[in-house]
Amino acid sequence: MRMNDEHKACTEKQERVLYRIGFFAQMNHITVKTLRFYESEGLLMPAYVDDESGYRYYTMDQMSVIHQITALKKAGFTLEDIKRIRNGGNQESFIANKKAEVMEKIAELTRQLAILDSYLTKKNATLDNPVLVKTLPEVIVASVETRIDTYDDLFTVMPDMGALMEEAGCVCAKPEYCFTQYLESGYKEEKILIQTCEAVTEMKEDLDNLHFQKLPEVEAACIFHKGSYDRFPESYATILQFIEDNGYEIAGNIRENYIDGIWNTDSSEQWLSEIQIPVRKRG
Repeated sequence: MRMNDEHKACTEKQERVLYRIGFFAQMNHITVKTLRFYESEGLLMPAYVDDESGYRYYTMDQMSVIHQITALKKAGFTLEDIKRIRNGGNQESFIANKKAEVMEKIAELTRQLAILDSYLTKKNATLDNPVLVKTLPEVIVASVETRIDTYDDLFTVMPDMGALMEEAGCVCAKPEYCFTQYLESGYKEEKILIQTCEAVTEMKEDLDNLHFQKLPEVEAACIFHKGSYDRFPESYATILQFIEDNGYEIAGNIRENYIDGIWNTDSSEQWLSEIQIPVRKRG
């Protein structure tokens, strides 16, 4: 085959306009090496190969294939994904799955950005969230003791406990006081032993795993926590630093008092809790 000019048409019987690989690569702003790679991967085969010279030629309508491959690569698709799409895979399904994956990455990056912003803008925690030492009065509670797989399972205990309390004829105290106690020392990632408690007006007979007890008055260091529970560690850091700096020591089970939460507000930013740690002066 002879060509008068690299970018002029070479014709076959079908009168197709053919472009040599170098000129075709230039038109598409890619390298010859990339075109050869696409060929080796079965993504884009030359429209014609000269048997004598081995020169590869492409047609104008193959530019749409290049544009598709380039767009999908920029969108984060792997070559294997692109090959599946090129071989007849459902492009809409692939795009929908990739979009969901990208949205999850955006959500994760947004969470990371929020953490960075909170550290950059955070003022003195003891001024924004003051720790107070106060008396928690004696209280009668209905309680359920159980082990949960993870902290995310914490509130799965509540509905069953509520059903047992209703069956036992419990009347909740006013103001309401619902809290969780952690019955084992140290942080655990699974099989966490908790006691979920609800203040009631009087003792009742135990029912199944619902038990009644009277908790004595206790002095406690307390801090309010606004927002989702995955930020509890920030508030715990503040209150534990206060206990250490002011000559106290922990003297009982930590309580997490849930004031506002998913049961009465949709926005996790509006959730309000209070961490209560029984304390006494060291020595």
